[in-house]
Formats: sequence, C-alpha cells, structure tokens
Amino acid sequence: MVIKVYISGMSGNKEVKKRQQRVTMIMDSKHIEYTVIDITEPGQEGEKDFMQTNAQHKGCTISDPNPRHALPPQLFNDTEYCGDYDDFDMANEVDNLEVFLKLAAPAAPEPEHKNGDETTAPPATGDDDATNTAAAEDEDENKENKTEDNNGAGAGDGAEAEGANEV
Repeated sequence: MVIKVYISGMSGNKEVKKRQQRVTMIMDSKHIEYTVIDITEPGQEGEKDFMQTNAQHKGCTISDPNPRHALPPQLFNDTEYCGDYDDFDMANEVDNLEVFLKLAAPAAPEPEHKNGDETTAPPATGDDDATNTAAAEDEDENKENKTEDNNGAGAGDGAEAEGANEV
C-alpha cells in the first residue's frame, strides 16, 4: 500500500501551497511513507485526471470556495480515496491519521472482563496504597483543622482583648 499525495508544484494559490507543505511536513514528522505526485509535471496528465475524477472532495479554499476541479493536496492509498486537506487536518487533530490513511484498522476496545467473569480483578498497580495514604492524610488534616478551629476561637478572643489594651 502506497500513500499518494497529489500536489501542484506550480500553484499560484498561497493557501494551496501552505496546505501541501503542511501535509508533507506532518507525514514526514510521523514517519509515514508516501509518494508525492506533482500533477503539473509533464507526463502526469493521467495522474491529474485520476485525481480529479476520483477525488470526492474538491478541497475548497477561502479564495476558491467552489472550484471546478479537485484542488491539491488530495490523498489516496493506492487507488482508494482517503480525503482532501481538510479531512487530513481533522484526522491529524484527533490523532486518527493512520485510520484516515487506511494504514491500520481501528483498534478494538479491549473487553473489561473475559467471558463475563466479574471476579477477575485488574492487576495490582500499587495505586491502592497511594489512594489509602492520601485518604488518611486528608482525614488527619481535617482533624487538625477542627483542633485549630477550637483553639483558634479561644486564642482569637484573647488576641482581640490584648489588641484592645495595646491601643
């Protein structure tokens, strides 16, 4: 399976150029192998026709909200359409790029209990001790606060009396 990124090396549209650069930069940073197909190069007319015929989204831009033909970048896995820049960007944002590019099947959630057996306990991680310690510390702190409140009320009364005598 080869990921194909269709681009235009001679686009006059700055937004298209930025989108093409972003797609290739992200693909490189995630170490995803891909082939760049420049539809403006001589001899690539067949690839250009393939992209325009099979692209399901046209890759609308701010400057061209209703393009006649699909604008690059367009992404394919061999001949299977993956999407345009907006689809790619959304998949990247939600960390779902491999599924978008049809490189991996979505991960199935692991069952919590095997064969419906609820007596199977999860492996001990030692977090229980930390939770119990934290609960004990909270309890100790609450006791201290109650003691301070009781002592503080008496001490506060005395402090107010002393403060009145000093002035």
